[in-house]
Amino acid sequence: MRIRTLTLAAASGAALLAAGLLPTSASGHPQSPTLREGSVSAAALLAKVTSCAQISNGKYRTDEETSATVPVCGKNGAVFWKADMDIDCDGQRTAKCNEDTDPWFQPDTAFHQSDGKPLRSDTLPYVVVPSISGTWNYSAAGIQGAGVVAIVYNNQVVYAVVGDTGPQPIIGEASYSAAEKLGIDPDPETGGTDSGVTYILFKNSRVSPIENHSTAVSTGDRLAKEFIANN
Repeated sequence: MRIRTLTLAAASGAALLAAGLLPTSASGHPQSPTLREGSVSAAALLAKVTSCAQISNGKYRTDEETSATVPVCGKNGAVFWKADMDIDCDGQRTAKCNEDTDPWFQPDTAFHQSDGKPLRSDTLPYVVVPSISGTWNYSAAGIQGAGVVAIVYNNQVVYAVVGDTGPQPIIGEASYSAAEKLGIDPDPETGGTDSGVTYILFKNSRVSPIENHSTAVSTGDRLAKEFIANN
């Protein structure tokens, strides 16, 4: 779990603007802002989350220094929030995620692969949920580890799983792989994006095994269609 500071975020944004660069993947190639996993469009999903019926007892901060402005909202069959994206590089040590690349690196995730190992952030798209608190209890809301999440950003849709938990007052974080797929800078120290990310978590869903991304996509596509039909 990383808690990005505003200073780092601002510096990263300024550097990108100054260089005139598009977000790039780890290979250094610009990523096209047109990715859509499954058959449901970003616009179709966003049309169903234009208003918020708040289910959290309060609101969350997106970073340590920001004020609490983000509620968790309820819909038929899902919960959602709109926030930033910080980069979670925790879990298995890899060339991209380790103590040298991530000052906040932790060699574990709240939920584990089918072989018992922590998740691998640089290959598995997953989302971090706030740890249970008086503000909101994700488990009581029907959200569980390996649950399916639709992440919508810049007219793109990526499906992920609930893979880790973070600090109680903070919301808006996903794995290195999730960011990279969306064309967001996945650097755990200076990457991420300050706004514009919608997270739709489908209730009572589960991908088995959690590390099977293709199952997350097929299940997510089905649940997204149901979500649109029922809201």
